[in-house]
Amino acid sequence: MQGECSAKCRNLFVLETVCVAWFSFEFLLRSLQAESKCAFLRTPLAIIDILAILPFYVSLLAGLAAGPTGSKMLERAGLVLRLLRALRVLYVMRLARHSLGLRSLGLTVRRCAREFGLLLLFLCVAMALFAPLVHLAERELGARRDFSSVPASYWWAVISMTTVGYGDMVPRSLPGQVVALSSILSGILLMAFPVTSIFHTFSRSYSELKEQQQRAASPEPVLHEDSTRDDSTRSASATEDNSQDPESAGTAGSSPSRRGP
Repeated sequence: MQGECSAKCRNLFVLETVCVAWFSFEFLLRSLQAESKCAFLRTPLAIIDILAILPFYVSLLAGLAAGPTGSKMLERAGLVLRLLRALRVLYVMRLARHSLGLRSLGLTVRRCAREFGLLLLFLCVAMALFAPLVHLAERELGARRDFSSVPASYWWAVISMTTVGYGDMVPRSLPGQVVALSSILSGILLMAFPVTSIFHTFSRSYSELKEQQQRAASPEPVLHEDSTRDDSTRSASATEDNSQDPESAGTAGSSPSRRGP
């Protein structure tokens, strides 16, 4: 019957409750250890944690507030609750804290914002060029109905320039195929320019994060090296003091002999 929960549903609810309780406890501990609470809450990982944990509590409170006779209210708020439950996929983003590759990817996206903007600009300019051309070639010259309008041709330009090619819109006439070939070649060239810079940035970010991880994992050799340097410095200073003592003693011994006559 509608509204009843099966045993599998209960088991999943218990499992989700345990996971959310553990995530909430971890988030609370990290927030208590943070020096600045405002700066901690503004970090990307903290925002992801809040968006991943909050839907569970909102859904639970909404169900408790509605009660057994509040099914109509739940149906009205069903779209909002389903949207909040869809945010649970952000649990996967929590792996970025423990994955070197995901952290490198996030750092690359942050550093290559300008390159991504250039890539988007190149695609928009090419779309504005090839979409009207293919519409003209197919609709006017080829008399085909696949390309019904210029906005519909923009979708074809996107999937053609990114070499995806779903096949839902295919030019049939010879002029349309020439335009399609030009758009595909242009898309490959335009996407290759920023991708090279993005690849080098990803390699550099991965190397930097890997070095930081290695330094954090092995602090003892650094401390041993520092202590060795301190010992060598102390021994050198002691050697200099010992070398200066005979000179001072010789000076002190020669001064009375000069005063004698």
